[in-house]
Amino acid sequence: MSIWKGRFAAALDKEALTFSSSLPVDKRLFEDDIEGSLAHIAMLAKQRIVSGSDAKRIRKALQEIRREMRSGHMKSLEHGSANGRFVAEDVHMAIEARLIRKIGAVGGRLHTARSRNDQVALDERLYLKRTIAHMVNSLRSLQGALVKQSRKHSRTIMPGYTHLQRAQPILLAHHLLAYVSMLERDRERFSDCLTRAARSPLGAGALAGTSFPIDRHQVARSLRLKGIIENSIDAVSDRDALVEFIAACAMTMMHLSRLAEELVLWSSQEWGFAVLNDALTTGSSIMPQKKNPDMAELVRGKTGRVYGDLMALLTTMKGLPLAYNRDMQEDKEPLFDSTDTTQSSLHIMAEMIGSVEFNVERFEVELREDFSAATDYADYLVRKGVPFRAAHAVVGTMVRNCVEKKRSLESLSLKSLQGFSHLFEKDALDLSRPHKSIARKKSAGSTSPREVEKALRRWERALRKTGKARR
Repeated sequence: MSIWKGRFAAALDKEALTFSSSLPVDKRLFEDDIEGSLAHIAMLAKQRIVSGSDAKRIRKALQEIRREMRSGHMKSLEHGSANGRFVAEDVHMAIEARLIRKIGAVGGRLHTARSRNDQVALDERLYLKRTIAHMVNSLRSLQGALVKQSRKHSRTIMPGYTHLQRAQPILLAHHLLAYVSMLERDRERFSDCLTRAARSPLGAGALAGTSFPIDRHQVARSLRLKGIIENSIDAVSDRDALVEFIAACAMTMMHLSRLAEELVLWSSQEWGFAVLNDALTTGSSIMPQKKNPDMAELVRGKTGRVYGDLMALLTTMKGLPLAYNRDMQEDKEPLFDSTDTTQSSLHIMAEMIGSVEFNVERFEVELREDFSAATDYADYLVRKGVPFRAAHAVVGTMVRNCVEKKRSLESLSLKSLQGFSHLFEKDALDLSRPHKSIARKKSAGSTSPREVEKALRRWERALRKTGKARR
């Protein structure tokens, strides 16, 4: 079937058709395409542009096609394919061709007052609308796993790091909740993206609108969208919503990659902070002793793919004149790849976090052997009236002395402490104790048990509220 056979004397070359067909990729938009078509034909009937009887036949046939597709009969769209070549250029033409084969020429009325340009733009926005809902749920699932582990380890103290160097004692729960906060910003980004994505471009036609008295707002309402895209040229030539969505995926993957990197490090024998579930790790083909954190490594590696998806779409769009250009057909592969990669990464990461076991004993041993309480000694002197920079120098000297003599701060007697500053008193002997260190924190959002407990309760309430909303 050729929709422009009246203008062209020859059919499209088979190689050109195979090269240009997007059906193998965009057939996954069939739900969105049919949903948009059902709303469109209902509007055409209400506006008396298409008769009620024709609209009814079209609506019934579209619903039948949707059932076929849901049953996995994808071949119903690949009509007349031969040697791997698809006759239809895209999912829109494939569904229309299937419709016409089912009910005859009346099926051709469906395309009245619309173009594939505004049709695909609508399909993609409907796809984003349902996909963002799934993405938000997946983010919430991972947040839930992190919050459960945080509750379990709300009193577990671990070394905190900057520059991958020991910094200060922190609660493990505080560390894990940092990722919950990152994922919350990701959730907000997806939700914010939806406020712009959930607008209907249908009725823009090819670029100039249509001469038929359509009701664009009715279509938007029936599809539960938040309105229309006003400018018809912008409606068909814009892919900002897709770029925003993939950018949100890229940010999410960046956060997952950071978490994955820590799981890789922490599960190594050198660190020994965490033990990953056997079901989420692999062995070696040659070394029997190996237990490799492959799932975490794959999340880390797949992050680059999603970055590539973002750059691919940005590069496609950067030089296009208004309005629609066929280059924009290339928007779907990065869209679908970023969706699938981010969703699967969120799911596997939720499984890993839900089943990981943290080595509390190892944390305790490591805390006894480092200098992470050094800041507490400096703060002690500050409270005695010493300027912070001077206090910093005193404690720096203490640490250097301990390193040279292979001693810990905890091993220093009161007499030794007073050799560095006469201001140290008996209560300074508690400064090296990690639980005392975190208890001394006063600032909002700190690692103090009180602040971490407040954060835990806040996140638990938020997740319960989300769970109720889903039900």
